[in-house]
Amino acid sequence: MSSEDVIKSPSRSIKRTLLVFIGNAIGLYIIALIGWGVKVTYMDDILILVMIIGIVNSLFWPILTRIFMPFLVLTFGIGSLILNGVLLEILAPSFGINISGPGIILAPLSMAVVSTILSSLVTLDDQSTYYRSVIRDAKRKRPKESKKYPGLIVVEIDGLGHKILEEALEKDLMPTVKDLIDSKSHTLREWETDLSSQTGASQAGILHGNNEGITAFRWIEKSNDNAMMQCSGPKNVENLEKRISNGDGLLAENGASRSNLFSGDTDNVIFTLSKIMHIKKLYNPAWYSVFSNPSNFARIVVLLIWDMIQEIYSQITHWIFNIQPRINRGITYIGVRASTNVFMAEINTSTLIGDMMVGEVDIAYSTYLGYDEIAHHSGVRDKDAFNALKRMDKQINHLTNATKYTPRPYQLVIQSDHGQTNGATFKQRTGQSFEDLVKSLLPDDMSMYANMSSNEDHYTESLSPINIRRIKKEETTVEKTDSDVIVLASGNLAMIYLTQWSHRLTYEEMTSMFPDLIPGIVNNPLIGFIVVKSSENGDLAIGKNGTYYLDSGKIDGENPLEGFGKNIASHIKRNSSFEHTPDILVNSFYDSQKDEVCAFEELVGSHGGAGGDQSKPFILYPSTWDVSDEEIIGAESIYKILKENNKKLKNIK
Repeated sequence: MSSEDVIKSPSRSIKRTLLVFIGNAIGLYIIALIGWGVKVTYMDDILILVMIIGIVNSLFWPILTRIFMPFLVLTFGIGSLILNGVLLEILAPSFGINISGPGIILAPLSMAVVSTILSSLVTLDDQSTYYRSVIRDAKRKRPKESKKYPGLIVVEIDGLGHKILEEALEKDLMPTVKDLIDSKSHTLREWETDLSSQTGASQAGILHGNNEGITAFRWIEKSNDNAMMQCSGPKNVENLEKRISNGDGLLAENGASRSNLFSGDTDNVIFTLSKIMHIKKLYNPAWYSVFSNPSNFARIVVLLIWDMIQEIYSQITHWIFNIQPRINRGITYIGVRASTNVFMAEINTSTLIGDMMVGEVDIAYSTYLGYDEIAHHSGVRDKDAFNALKRMDKQINHLTNATKYTPRPYQLVIQSDHGQTNGATFKQRTGQSFEDLVKSLLPDDMSMYANMSSNEDHYTESLSPINIRRIKKEETTVEKTDSDVIVLASGNLAMIYLTQWSHRLTYEEMTSMFPDLIPGIVNNPLIGFIVVKSSENGDLAIGKNGTYYLDSGKIDGENPLEGFGKNIASHIKRNSSFEHTPDILVNSFYDSQKDEVCAFEELVGSHGGAGGDQSKPFILYPSTWDVSDEEIIGAESIYKILKENNKKLKNIK
C-alpha cells in the first residue's frame, strides 16, 4: 500500500473557516480604527480584502514559505508576520486600504489576536486547518511506500515528578494522559535518577546511554587547570557530547532531536544545544510545519503575550498574598517563562507533527521545559505549575490526534528526566549564602569564586545561537575559576573545591589543614550530609550524629542517609568514583513531613541533589512493551528500555 492511500485528510471545518474570517475582519478593523499603520476609505472594503487574502494565502502561501524558509527560521518566526504583512500591503491598495509602517506587523497580529480570542470563547480548538496544511507538504516529502512498522515519539516533560503527575491526574488537569492510563494502552512507572538529579546527567544517560563523569550541573576539573565544565552553553554541551557518545545514541538510527541538550547521535536536529552552533543544521525541513499556515505563528505570538500577562499577574498575586516560599523572579523572567512554556512548546509540537505526517522518522525525542521553568520560580504545586501541565496535556492531545493522519502508526512515550522538591533556600532561612558560610570557615587570605545558579535554561540559549556575548562569557570562565576555593551549586547539592591542590583532598588532609571546615558545615542545621573520601576508610557520608562508611557499609551513630532513599548509598558511591567529584560534596537536609529541601541557589522548586521527588520522575510507555517489573534505576536504564523496544517495533508488520 502506498503512502498516498494511507494518509487521510481531516475534514474542512466551515465553523472554523467562518470564525477565522470574522476574526481577521474584526482584527483589521480595530487596527484601522486606532490608526496604527492602516488607513481605510470604506470599512466594507475590509471584508473583501480579508476574503481575497484568504484565497491568496491558500494558493500561494506554501510556495512563499518554501522560498523564504531560511529567512523565517533565522528570524525565529518573526519573518512570517512580516511576510503576511507584506502580502496585505501589496493587496490592500486595490480595495482602497493602505497598510504601511507598524501596520505591516500589527495588522496580521491583530487578526490573529481576535481569531484566537473568538476560538477560546466558543471553545473551538479545531486543528483540522493546520493538519491539512501540513499534510499538503507531507505528500510531497514522504516516500512512495510508507513504512509498515510503527515509529516512536518520546515526549519529555522536564522536571515533572511522578507524584506531581499523579496529583495532576487526580485534579483532571491532564485528561489526554489519563485516558492513556485508564484505557490500559499505556503503563505508568516511577523511576529513580542518578546523583545528580538534573537534566544534564539524565539526558546524557537517556539519549546516549552514558552519563559517566557528570557529577553535577557544574563542576571543576582539577586535572584540566581547574577548568569549569557545565551542562549549559553550546561549547560545553558539544564537548560533553563528544565525551559521552559512542555513536550508538538513542536517535542514531533515523532519529530526530527536537529541543534537547544532547543530540542522541542524530544530525536531524532543531534547537539541540550540542549542535546549535552548526548553523547549517539550524535550517531543517521540519520547520515547514511551523509556518505551513499563515496565521499559525501569529497565533503563537498571541499565546506568548498572554502567558507574559499571566506571569505578571502571578508575580503580583504572590506578592499581595505573601505566598511562601517566594523568590524575586524579575522582569526578564517574564519573557523566559513565555518562551519556554509557549514558544518552544509550540515549536516542538509543530515539528513533531510534521515529522509524523511525513512518516520517515523512526524515533523522535523532544523536551518540553514549561513546567520545570515555572516550578523553579513559583513552586512545584503552585497554580501556575499545574496550569502549565494543563497546557502540556493539550500539546500531547495534538500529537495523539495527529496519528489519525499519518502514513504509518506512531507509538507514544511520555516521561520526565527528574522531578523537583520545594523549599525555602539556604539564604532565605539563614540570611547568609552558603558560600559565605564556607568562607567564614577558612583562612581570610584564601580567595573564593562561587557560582550558585544552575537554572541557565538551554532553550533560551538556543534562541540565540550566534550570541557573541554568551560565547565570550564561556571562553573567559576558566579565568574566573582561578581562586583558592570554588563553591558551586546544583539545587540542594553543593560542591567545594580546594584548588591549590591538584588532587581530590582526603578527609584527613582537610581536617588537618582546615579544622573548622568540615565540622562547621556538618553541624549547620540546614545540612543533611556531606561526602568526602578518607585515605583510611574510603568514601564517607558524614552527618551531625553519625558516619556512614560507604565502602564497608558500617554506620557509626545515626545513619546520615536515613530518609534519602534506599539506593542513595550506591548513588553516592558512583558519583564519588567520578574523576572530578569535589573535595566536599554537600547535600541539604530533607524534611519528609513537609516534603522540603533547602536549595543553595535562589529557586523555590529545585533539583540536582537528593531528597524528595526530585529523584523520582516517571515514564509512561505502551503496555505492549517488554519492560521488567524490577525497579528502574538510573537514566541509562531508560535508554535501554527505549532503545530495545524501539528495535522491536521494526519487527511489527
